[in-house]
Amino acid sequence: MVSDGFGPASQTYGRSFYQYINNATEGYMSPLDKIFVGTSRTRSSDSLVTDSAAGATAFACGIKTYNAAIAVDPERKPCGTILEAAKDLGMLTGIVVTSRVTHATPASFSAHVIHRDMEADIAVQQIGDYPLKRQIDLLMGGGRCFFLPNTTEGSCRTDHRDLIKEGQELYGWKYVMNNRQDFDQLNNNDDDGIPLPALGLFHQDHMNYEIDRNPEKEPSLSEMAAAALKSLKGNAGTNQGFFLLIEGSRIDMAAHNNDPVGHVHDILEYHRTVAVVRDFVNKNPDTLLISTSDHETGGFTLGFQDDPKTYPEYLWKPEVIKRARASTEVLTARLMEYQGKDRRSFVKDEILGPRGLMISDPTDEELTFLSDPKSLPADILVFLGHAISRRASLGWTTIGHTGVDVNIYADGDNDGFKDLWGNHENTDIGDALIRYLNVDLSYITKRLAKDAEKWFKSKRDGFWSTSHARSHHEETGH
Repeated sequence: MVSDGFGPASQTYGRSFYQYINNATEGYMSPLDKIFVGTSRTRSSDSLVTDSAAGATAFACGIKTYNAAIAVDPERKPCGTILEAAKDLGMLTGIVVTSRVTHATPASFSAHVIHRDMEADIAVQQIGDYPLKRQIDLLMGGGRCFFLPNTTEGSCRTDHRDLIKEGQELYGWKYVMNNRQDFDQLNNNDDDGIPLPALGLFHQDHMNYEIDRNPEKEPSLSEMAAAALKSLKGNAGTNQGFFLLIEGSRIDMAAHNNDPVGHVHDILEYHRTVAVVRDFVNKNPDTLLISTSDHETGGFTLGFQDDPKTYPEYLWKPEVIKRARASTEVLTARLMEYQGKDRRSFVKDEILGPRGLMISDPTDEELTFLSDPKSLPADILVFLGHAISRRASLGWTTIGHTGVDVNIYADGDNDGFKDLWGNHENTDIGDALIRYLNVDLSYITKRLAKDAEKWFKSKRDGFWSTSHARSHHEETGH
């Protein structure tokens, strides 16, 4: 399990906020607190501050690589992943995320490209169009736009390829889920859950933040995780086993926006997901759970004082966060869509008011900036995040990543994580998984290298022409 962008301060934040809204005791332990085993260093091969691609490749391949690399080594050669090796061993495999399924973390377990922005190429490989053929049995998350031909409204591709159709006709994908109704129908089909192989793409882009999610349209991370565990166990043959990647993707994206509201609600959903997985592990003792983060995002702090002329207040105010009704992403989109004449009143009532951040004391500076139609969406995102963070006495140092160590959590078969106590390199987590599953990644790497010029080099040459045209800034996560 990967909690993207989730540092030690965010774990404290999630626990404290849960205690406040549920009137929990001082000694309350979150599902993660109970299984803490160590910490992980996060640097990549070319920077002391990693991105998600290099961080996930450390888990997937057990190697350090450069920022932006998707399951390739520093020489830009494909490295076999633990998911591919598990599949080669005959295990079932699954990926469950709340980002686009082509985003950095899921991609690093299931594709090989020289740059993370090559999401159109990542989708091609995920359906099975590369030397190893289809490697994923269950894939759920967002990002439908990269699987649709450019003749379809909302497509992110620059070509005419219909990857959903290709996946069904050429690579054995039998079932496709596009919404909550499809998910429920297949998940409740029989005791074995979702039949395999199955592809679930529940949003054109990233799935919604937990605070914004419509449960009638999108399943939650914990619901998808529970369904995946049920399906993979139910469909696995005797002694076959499975490998499942689960990512709380949008924890990171809220932190990029310096949005404490979206951040904490996705943290709590990740906690619920950990509880679901721990329950499964406890009922299936030959199972290993490892949960960690690829990096910290935002330089997040609980307690913030920026006026050197006043004595600092040692506190933070969870009640401010509890009142908020939406993420800054949704509120920014709402503001951008407004076409009326009284923008200032709209900001005060709908963005900062009862349907928004519930800020009762907006300053003239805040109202003026938000009412200005020339204000850019990316600036509004962070401006709103800072507006509520200040009132809650929460601090941020960056809209990017930081280089701090992150926590390692583990449960289940102790043989799988006995070497993870204490402080480790992130590659040690990948190595622990490799040892536990007893898989040979070098064999997969050799298979990928054979005739690589027929598939990998050509995609490298076509990097920018096959990539999605958007620039992925803080609202999409790095």
